[in-house]
Amino acid sequence: MAGGLTVRLPILDFNAPDAPQAFCRSLHETGFAVLRNHPLPQSLVERIYADWRAFFDTPAKHAYAFDAATGDGFFSTAASETAKGQTQRDLKEFFHIFPWGRYPAEVSGAAQDYYALASALAGTLMSWVQTHSPAEVLSRFSMPLPQMLEGSEHTLLRVLHYPPLGGEEPLRAVRAAAHTDINLLTLLPAATEPGLQIRTQTGEWLDVPCDFGSLIVNIGDMLQEASGHYYPSTLHRVINPTGSDRAKSRVSLPLFLHPRREVVLSQRYTVGSYFDERMQELRSLDR
Repeated sequence: MAGGLTVRLPILDFNAPDAPQAFCRSLHETGFAVLRNHPLPQSLVERIYADWRAFFDTPAKHAYAFDAATGDGFFSTAASETAKGQTQRDLKEFFHIFPWGRYPAEVSGAAQDYYALASALAGTLMSWVQTHSPAEVLSRFSMPLPQMLEGSEHTLLRVLHYPPLGGEEPLRAVRAAAHTDINLLTLLPAATEPGLQIRTQTGEWLDVPCDFGSLIVNIGDMLQEASGHYYPSTLHRVINPTGSDRAKSRVSLPLFLHPRREVVLSQRYTVGSYFDERMQELRSLDR
């Protein structure tokens, strides 16, 4: 599969005086922002990657098979997602972590610690968006953005594992086909390997920085809906590696911010009705 443009997204300094404004400008213009010098410890992220890479290489993961009613637990490659408009499942497996959900005894509590830290940082970033959005956008929000997350039990930490490619994969199957996220914002520390790309407004694919220590933030469909499309939920994908890199696995750690189900997104949707509609679409693709 073809690679992306060599031009990269700008990397913003979390501690810079103009960071909140620059962050919101990047989200508005591209649907993405990349932060450095953020408060999430890189040592913690590296420990999670090591713990879970080892866990995914053992049969112990199958003891935590996902619960279809609650959405927590382990999703194998056979239960992976099929992106809208695609016919093949993504080449990935993953584990869904909620504070109330199951958690493997075989790994350390580092991912649970990260969940708390990343959720706190997400609250800060949501307050930046609330403070620095234009008045006409703010008037669309049914309540301040940080309040949408208060008391929510649906924010999800997903530990993603893309296994090495052995050559027997289905034709046209990719690690993650082009898709948008459903939630408000997604926080993603740089993965163990490159491959993440976003599609520009002109239809070209742009490589997202994979420098260890950087934090990628992208808009989800719910914020796009709530903002009247001022903040675009940009298509992104994870392409298959080539050459010797095909033998390398990839681990990533997205945190998906989900508001309470009763929160009103727009005249058309609450969070609950929007989420249920999207899940029904995905379930129909998997039949």
